[in-house]
Amino acid sequence: MHKPKDVSKRGTAVKPTVQIKGTSAPATSQDHQGNGMAEHRRLLHSVSIRNSTAKSIITNKVAPVVITNNCREEFQIHDRIQSANYSKGRISDLLPEHYLVLGEFFMVQDVYDRADVLNTTKSHGAPNFRKVKGNYPLFGMGQPSLNGFKQVLQRLQTDNFEEVVFICVREEPVVFFLSDGDFIPYTPRRRENLHENLHNLDKELSTEQIELSIQKELCDFAKLSENMFNVYNDVEHFKDEPKHVHVLSEEDICVTEEVYRRSIFIYPLHRLPLPVDGAPLEETFDDFVKILRETPNLCVLRDPSRPPPALLFSCQVGVGRTNLGLILGALVLNHLQGASKSHREEVQKCQHKLDFLVIQLLINRLPRGQQVLDEVDDAISMCSEMHNLKDAVYENKLKMEGIGKDGQIQGISTKSYFQNRTLQSLERYVFLILFNAYLDDQYPQGFAQSFSQWMCMNAWIYRLLATMGCSEVSAPSSCVTDGSHVLVSCEFLVTDLLSSLKEMKVANFRRVSKMPLYGFAQPNSEALSAVMSYLTDQRRGHSSVLWLNLQEELVLEAKGQILTPRDPCCPERPIPVCVQHPQELQELELALKQEVLRCEKTLEVVTEQESQMKMFSSCHTSEELFIQQKSVFDWLFESVKNALAEDPCCGFVFSCQDGKDRTTAAMVVATLTLWHINNFPESEEDEIVSVPDAKYTKGEFEVVMQVVRLLPDGHRMKRQVDAALDVVSETMTPMHYHLREIIISTYRQIKMAKSESEAQWLRLKSLQYLERYIYLILFNCFLHLEKKDSWRRSFSQWMQQVAARAGIYTILNRLGFSEFEAPEDSPMARLRFRWHRNFSQCIPGKGEL
Repeated sequence: MHKPKDVSKRGTAVKPTVQIKGTSAPATSQDHQGNGMAEHRRLLHSVSIRNSTAKSIITNKVAPVVITNNCREEFQIHDRIQSANYSKGRISDLLPEHYLVLGEFFMVQDVYDRADVLNTTKSHGAPNFRKVKGNYPLFGMGQPSLNGFKQVLQRLQTDNFEEVVFICVREEPVVFFLSDGDFIPYTPRRRENLHENLHNLDKELSTEQIELSIQKELCDFAKLSENMFNVYNDVEHFKDEPKHVHVLSEEDICVTEEVYRRSIFIYPLHRLPLPVDGAPLEETFDDFVKILRETPNLCVLRDPSRPPPALLFSCQVGVGRTNLGLILGALVLNHLQGASKSHREEVQKCQHKLDFLVIQLLINRLPRGQQVLDEVDDAISMCSEMHNLKDAVYENKLKMEGIGKDGQIQGISTKSYFQNRTLQSLERYVFLILFNAYLDDQYPQGFAQSFSQWMCMNAWIYRLLATMGCSEVSAPSSCVTDGSHVLVSCEFLVTDLLSSLKEMKVANFRRVSKMPLYGFAQPNSEALSAVMSYLTDQRRGHSSVLWLNLQEELVLEAKGQILTPRDPCCPERPIPVCVQHPQELQELELALKQEVLRCEKTLEVVTEQESQMKMFSSCHTSEELFIQQKSVFDWLFESVKNALAEDPCCGFVFSCQDGKDRTTAAMVVATLTLWHINNFPESEEDEIVSVPDAKYTKGEFEVVMQVVRLLPDGHRMKRQVDAALDVVSETMTPMHYHLREIIISTYRQIKMAKSESEAQWLRLKSLQYLERYIYLILFNCFLHLEKKDSWRRSFSQWMQQVAARAGIYTILNRLGFSEFEAPEDSPMARLRFRWHRNFSQCIPGKGEL
C-alpha cells in the first residue's frame, strides 16, 4: 500500500464539511495513551465524512486514515484546531462567553429595520434603494442580503440596463450567514460600541482579506462549538440573545464577493472604501478613476450607440457614503453625456449658499471655477433624497455658532464637536469641487494624470486647504473680554538665550557676521527705540532700516508688555491667525485693541511669575505684519531687493515671537539674497565632522539628496545654503539651534516621548524642519536660475511652473526619514495632512516658514 496522503499539504478526493487547515501542536504522551482513540472518534464525527466516499477508517495515534470506496486512495485527516489560539469573551456578566472574531470582536446583525427610512427592503430588495433625480442611471442602497441583491438586479434588468457597475463603498468587513434560504449580513463590532462599524482595521490587509480571515475563524469556532456560533441581532435590549447560527460547512458562510458572484457573474465587483466622515484620500479618488478607465462605456471614447451602464453604490444603510458615491457618479456622467435636466434656479432655491473663504479663494483660482462649483451643487441637489451635503455643512456651522455654555459630546466639548463636524463636511465638499475640476481637465484627455498627480501639480491647493480650519472658524475680538481667552505676556513665552535683554531691551538680539542682518524676539516700544538707536548710530551707520515682523498671532503692547491672546488651558501654545492680506491682520488687531479698551474691566494677564488682573487704558498694535498667504520667500526677497535698490546702506531686522525659528529662517533667506546681489563669499573647504550621525548633521538625508540630484548643479545649491546656515548660526550658539542639526535631534527625541501626542508633535516638528531645509535649497536654485531674467518670475510661480513639473511636490508628498522608517507609515508625510496639522494642532511654522 502506498504512503497515506497528508490533507494539510495536498489535495484530496474527499472534501470535509468544514475547512481543514494545518495540524495542532503535539499533545502530551499521556493524552495520546489515554484519550487518543476517543479523540479520533470525536474528530471523525466533527468532519462528518460522507459514507458514500469512505470505505473504511483506520484510527491511530497520529491521525485517522481514510480509505475510499474504490480503494485507490487513502489519506490522513489533520484538522485538529487548538482552541488556545482563539480568544473568548462576553458582552456582560449576564450573557454567555464565546469565541471572539479576530480576537476581540462580536458579530452583530448589520442592518436594522428602522434604518430603512424609505421602506424599500420588501419592495426593492435593499434598504433605502433609490434612483437619483434626473436622467442619470445612478442608484444607491443600503446593504442587502443575497436574495435582496438578486431582487435589486432583477429590477435593474427589468428597466433594460444591459450593464451594471456595482461599487461597494464600505471599508468594514461583512460576512453573510445562511438563514432560512437567504444569506444575512453581519459585521464585527467592539464591545464598547456595538452600534458602530470598524474602521482602519489593518492597513496592510484589504477588506477582502479580512473577510476571508473572519470566514475561516468562524468555521473553526463552529468546529469547536458543536457546529454553532453566537451572533447578536438585538444590541439594544439583548432579548433572547445571543442567537445560535448553525455552521455545517464553509458554504454556510459567505463573504461579500461570493454574495455578489452568486447574483451576477459577468461583471466585476468594485470595492471603493469611502470614509464615514471627511474627504477620501487622493488614492481613493485614483481607485475610482481606475474603475472608470476599466469600464469602456464610461470612457470619453465610448461607443455612442450604447447607453452608459447603471452605477449602483452601496454602504451599510445607504446614506452618507452612498450619497458621496452617487455625487461622484453624477459628476462623471455630467462630463460623459452633458448636464442632466436640472434647473439652476431650482438648485439655488433649495440649497443654502456656503459663504466660506476657502471656497471663494478656490473657485477664483481654478479654471472655470464658478462652473465647476455649479456642477457640484447640481450633483449634490440631484442626490439629496437621503442626505444633502451642503445642508450638513450649514447646519453644523449654525449649531457651532449657537452654542452658549459649552458642554460635552463623546468626550469632547460641544463646540469642538460641531466644529469638527463642520470642517469634515466642508472638507468633503471642497474635495468634490477639486475632483470635478480634475474631471474638467483630465476627462477629455482620458485621465493622462491620476488625481494624486494632478493635486501635486497644483500644490497651491494644499496651502489653501491648510488655512481652512483657522480661516473659517476664528475667535471673535471679544475672546479676551468674555473670559474664553487670556492675555499672555512675552516674558512668559520667551527665554532670552542670548542674554541681550539688559543691553538691547529685547530677547535674543543678534547679527549675521559682516552683513546688515539682525534678528530678535518681538520688541515692545522701548526695545524698538533701543534697537533703532543701535542700528543708526555712527558705527553701524544704517541710513534706513526695514523691519520685517514674522509674527502670525494677534499682538498688543500695553504697559510695556507684549501680550497675545491664548487659551487659558494651554497658554504656551500659539493661536495662528490666517489672513489673505496684511491689512486683515491689522484690522483684527485693531478690533482686539478696541474691545480691550471698551470693556473697562480687569482682564487676566499671564506673566512669568503669576497670573494678574489688569485694566488697560491704552494699548498698541503691531505696525509691520506677517503675510500668511503670500509666499514668505517672495515677500522677504522682494522686501530686501527693493530696500537695497532704494538705499544700499539699508539695515534689515527680523523678529518673531522668540526670535528663533522664523527669524533664523528669514535671516538665511536674506543672506542668500544678499549674496546673489553682492556676490558670494569665497568658498571654504567642507568641514570634517566626526560626530555620531555626521551625515545627518550635514543634512545628507535621503530625501534631501533626492532633491539635490533632481536640481541643476544641486550639490552646489545645497552647499551654499549650508554656508548661509553656518553664517547665521555663528552668533546664536547659546540657543543650540542650527537647522541642519535640529532636524535629526528632534527626530531622535520621538523615541523618548512620554505620550503618543508628544511623539506626533515631535514627528511633525522634525518634518517641518526637514521641509524648511529643502525649501531653502529650492529657493537658492530659484535665485540662480532666474537671475538672468532679473527675477521677473516670483518664487511661487517658479515652484508651480518649474519645480512642480520636475516632480518636487511628488517628493514632498512622501516626505520622511526613509533611512529609519517607511514615510507612508505616517500621514504627516503627505502634503495634505502635514500642512493642515499646523493649524489644527496650533503648531507654529510650516516648511515654507
